Amino acid sequence: MSVGRRFLMRLEVGLGPGVAIELLLAGSARHVAGIDPSSAMLGQATQRNAEAIGEGRVDLRQGSVDRLPFADHSFDKAMAINSMQVRPDATAGLREIRRVLRSGGRLALAFTTYSGQSSTGVPNIVAAAGFTDCRLVETDKVFCVLATR
Repeated sequence: MSVGRRFLMRLEVGLGPGVAIELLLAGSARHVAGIDPSSAMLGQATQRNAEAIGEGRVDLRQGSVDRLPFADHSFDKAMAINSMQVRPDATAGLREIRRVLRSGGRLALAFTTYSGQSSTGVPNIVAAAGFTDCRLVETDKVFCVLATR
C-alpha cells in the first residue's frame, strides 16, 4: 500500500492487538496504517487484520511515534488510545504525528480510566505540539482530546 496516494488514510499510533484498526475498517475507513513498538502487539494486530493486509488496505509497522516511518502529510486522521502516557516525550511524539497529518487533518487521543492518565493539561500538551482547535471531551469512563493540524 502506498501511503502517499490521494485516498483517505487513517493512522493508529500504539495499535495494540489491532482491534481499533479492525473497527475503523468496518466503518468508513478504507486504508489504515498502524505502528507499535511491541513485536507481540504487531503480531496480534497482523493476525487480526490479515485479510485487510492481504488486500493492501492495512499497513502495520513496528516502530516508535518519535520517528514515524511515513512521509509528511500522508494521513487525514490519526488516533491513539491509552498510549500517550507511556511515551518518554509526549510533545515530541505529537509533533511527529502532526508532521504526517495533512493540513486540516484531525487527531483524536483517547484515554480510558485504565490508562492512569489525568485529563488535566492534556489539551495544552497537544496545543504545544502545534495543533489547533484542541478540545477535551469527557465522560465518567473515558476522555478524549480532539485537535486539528
